[in-house]
Amino acid sequence: MSLHTDKDRIRALNDELRQHLLGGGAVITAGIAELGPDAVKRLVQTIAVFDDFCHANDPHEEHDFGVFDFDGISVMFKIDYFDKSLNFRSPNPADPAVTERIITIMKADEY
Repeated sequence: MSLHTDKDRIRALNDELRQHLLGGGAVITAGIAELGPDAVKRLVQTIAVFDDFCHANDPHEEHDFGVFDFDGISVMFKIDYFDKSLNFRSPNPADPAVTERIITIMKADEY
């Protein structure tokens, strides 16, 4: 598989997680949880439609990171690639058979 094809596959898998919460797990920080369940639901919906990817925030074109304003709070999301045991980095993020994607949603000041 070529590097370009891998990048396209990684981006598609990341979009699937970000948009539909499929193909991985999701984690929110304490600061996000404190916003309450209604805000968290709106936040997940906001991330699902997020499309402000550019070279500054997505230099590898994988759609694995974003930052935006949410009700006056700077919020970030980051997708990381782990092996299936969640102990180490994935050996191949383009291969869902060996990768567990985790999206973390946090306030920027929690980073």
